Amino acid sequence: MGIRTNKFEDELEKNIIEYLEHSQGYEYIKPSEMKSSYNKKYGIDEVRLLRFIKETQLEKYEKLKLDTETGKTNFFRRLSDIIRKDGVVSVLKNGIKCYPVENAILFYHALDKKRPASFDEFNSNIFAVTNQFTYSESNPALELDLCIFINGLPIITMELKSRASSTGWTYKDAEEQYKNERSNKDKLFEFKKCIAHFAVDENMISFTTKIDGKDTKFMPFNKGVNGGAGNPVNDGTMTDYLWKYFLDKETLTSLIVDFCNVVKDKESKKETLIFPRFHQHRVVTRLLADVLEKGVGQKYLIQHSAGSGKSNSITWLAYRLVTAERNDKKVFDSVIVVTDRKVLDSQISKNIRNFLDVSSIVGRAGSSKELKEMLSDGKKIITTTVQKFPYILKDIGTTLKDNNFAVIIDEAHSSQSGKAAASLNMSISGKVDFNEDFEVEDLLSALIEAKTMPKNASFFAFTATPKARTIEMFGSAFDVYSMKQAIEEGFILDVLKNYTQYQNYYKIYKTIEDNPEFDSKKAKRKIRSYVEGQEFPIRQKAEEIVNHFINNTKNKINGKAKAMVVTSSILRAIDYYYAINDILKNTKTGYKAIVAFSGEKEYKGKKLTESSINGFSDKETPIEFKKDEYKFLIVADKYQTGYDEPLLHTMYVDKVLNSVKAVQTLSRLNRSAKNKIDTCVIDFANDPEDIEKSFQPYYKETKLEKTTDPNKIYNILSDLDSKYVYEEDEVNRYVELFLDDSERYLSDPILDKCVERYKELDEEDQVEFKSGVKSFLRTYNFLASILPIGQVEWERKSIFFQGLIYRLPTPKGNDDLTAGILESIDLESYRLEKRNAVDIILENEDGQVANIDTGIGRKSEPEMDLLEKIVANFNDIFGNIEWQDKDNVERQIRELPNMVMKNERLKNALKNSDVENVKKEYGVALDKALRSIIKDNMDLFVQYTNNDNFSSWLKKSIFEEILERSKNMQEENK
Repeated sequence: MGIRTNKFEDELEKNIIEYLEHSQGYEYIKPSEMKSSYNKKYGIDEVRLLRFIKETQLEKYEKLKLDTETGKTNFFRRLSDIIRKDGVVSVLKNGIKCYPVENAILFYHALDKKRPASFDEFNSNIFAVTNQFTYSESNPALELDLCIFINGLPIITMELKSRASSTGWTYKDAEEQYKNERSNKDKLFEFKKCIAHFAVDENMISFTTKIDGKDTKFMPFNKGVNGGAGNPVNDGTMTDYLWKYFLDKETLTSLIVDFCNVVKDKESKKETLIFPRFHQHRVVTRLLADVLEKGVGQKYLIQHSAGSGKSNSITWLAYRLVTAERNDKKVFDSVIVVTDRKVLDSQISKNIRNFLDVSSIVGRAGSSKELKEMLSDGKKIITTTVQKFPYILKDIGTTLKDNNFAVIIDEAHSSQSGKAAASLNMSISGKVDFNEDFEVEDLLSALIEAKTMPKNASFFAFTATPKARTIEMFGSAFDVYSMKQAIEEGFILDVLKNYTQYQNYYKIYKTIEDNPEFDSKKAKRKIRSYVEGQEFPIRQKAEEIVNHFINNTKNKINGKAKAMVVTSSILRAIDYYYAINDILKNTKTGYKAIVAFSGEKEYKGKKLTESSINGFSDKETPIEFKKDEYKFLIVADKYQTGYDEPLLHTMYVDKVLNSVKAVQTLSRLNRSAKNKIDTCVIDFANDPEDIEKSFQPYYKETKLEKTTDPNKIYNILSDLDSKYVYEEDEVNRYVELFLDDSERYLSDPILDKCVERYKELDEEDQVEFKSGVKSFLRTYNFLASILPIGQVEWERKSIFFQGLIYRLPTPKGNDDLTAGILESIDLESYRLEKRNAVDIILENEDGQVANIDTGIGRKSEPEMDLLEKIVANFNDIFGNIEWQDKDNVERQIRELPNMVMKNERLKNALKNSDVENVKKEYGVALDKALRSIIKDNMDLFVQYTNNDNFSSWLKKSIFEEILERSKNMQEENK
């Protein structure tokens, strides 16, 4: 090991300076020269500032009398005041007004190929670098490692450290130096005086835009490596992209003009200087470069994790796309930003307005009519929600086909699936023209073309959790900022750390003498829902929630921590609301809870809404929840996606969560905040293994397991044709009437005949036919958006089935075979048992999602059991067997489904085989799994081999669990 000295820091500093001077054309200002030219009172390099104005704007230089002390003092004072008020970014972009000059330009940044002189102007700018910079008026001994200037105005500072030096200091030590030794009382470090302050070593970089003592917040500025934090090894210094790329004159100019901005919150009046993180700059510039190379008509999937700053990325992208030119022409006439939430629509709209500050080119469409008017009026950037976007095609479709559009979609899987995507595509492309000269065949072909991605639009889809359909529609991710990297870089917290499961144990008894039969599978679900909705279990869980919050959570985030309670239904949310608030009254803390749900619900004879319970409008819920008194937000399918409240620390989950829903719900906790160092999940309804399985596909890049086979549509149609519910001539006739926009009395008889034939089918055929029609419509609406060549036969059937599906009655024989079960049982006992807190660790690998299922549903036969047996089985499951090592048994039982599902033959059978083959492979897989755990749990093995009831229950329960998981995975990826 060699001797470490401070010379390595000096060498890093020297390398940066030499590269900027010799490769980038910067002026190097020696420390001794900068001491005499830097005005510490106003924070400017007088020599280069005055030289720039004199050489480029001599007339203004003379009018301002900058060759006199009085003129210089007046100008410097005015410049300092404007920078303090608006920031150096504004001054560089816009210049300043200083009497008697209307506008003194301080930076030539416009590079316009149509105006060759703009390049000469740009070359007149003075980019400069200095080192060992004595900047402080109050403490002349303080030295800064590096400072970058443009035309005498400081814009970037750097503190350099070397891991190879005698100190072994890193960028983290540079951060501490900024916090402890750099004061915003010095002019150089006043807020908005510079655009960024960098802490740099050979391996890592971080930056801040505001020096604020101990409260200074640094953010990573690294490329990322292997889907996580850090930088990859290269031929030079790992961090040399900072000076070789970002300090390139044109790149730095673009950073100032196209990315940096000061945003002011209207309510708090707080200002924030926005500077892009590495991945934000990367995705915007990469997308723009690809657009300029390939033009209009491309599709892009951007997989950026929660915490990636998507709103800013979307804002920058919209701004760059609307100004993009290719072959001396604007690439896009308008940019449409489509979100799936009103809150985000408002947020992005505000961001764009803050950045552009030009209302004439930015609009927010609150209705379909406004959206249509804005597009017709040539608004350049329009924000809207997906609900407003698919307006009536024939009204405006033809007026838009000659325009080019960029469509930026937030959470692509929500807004780009099925019919909504087809309507969106048709609205833009204008492919359908309902004129009298068109033949039916022409109209069908036009509809098919309209459902493909239109050639006059490019789509940019942002999502943290891409589903299989999204990947198949947009292709593999064009740019990835993974959950792993966001966690490692500290932009979000890891919500899978500190995860605690609670186990529920119930015992029920029969309340009637008779012993009727019920559908055992459905009865079990119904009984569990019933017992969990009883007052005692809810009260016990509510007490656990309140006690945990007061004893563990209330002091988190310096006493500002809040919690969310996730419930399975509106009734359950209301139950929890009243129980928690009642318990809170006795704690004397002054804490309160808020409930959140949609619509109106009858509860104990009263019709209640979110507003009537809380005492304020549901629109005010997010604002009210910010108040200190409100600590619990109790939700039922609301605020589980897209809700950002950084003070949320703990989540109490009493709802089964699967796949994307689990990720989206638990991710409400992951937002970072000052003094927020961890999160907590208390789960009453899910196993840690299932949560891990839900998160794993989205930890790094999400990839498609396999593509959808379009030929499966022919298989579906073959099955449907075989039921003889319709005739081909009826389909053709109905489609002709539909496309002619004929009166319904002409087409209704065709559908009525089909419905009568459907009613004559037996129950199994009815189930297969109706589920087959739904499967066809779902699959076709999706495939029509991605296939390059459509099929007229499919489009005919799509139109026909859309008219038929809503007329088909529910298949006969669907009686409730659990009716009366709840009147026949009651809850005898209940207990809640806490498990150990665990950290759920995800595998360091890319994830996979399965593609769309295109099968036809089959009728499932009810499994009837006597009430006594149903009660006995329920109690066996939830706490009635005396085990020698109960905890170990429960752990093994919970792990068995995961162990069994790892069997490759079973996995293939679940995807490709019928139920009988699945059962066969399942039996083999379960035996293998049980044999593998005999050594660890003889107690479980003895019960399995000697207790027929337990053995039967275990086999059946795990099989049902496996089928349910397989079904949920397929449903989630549709």
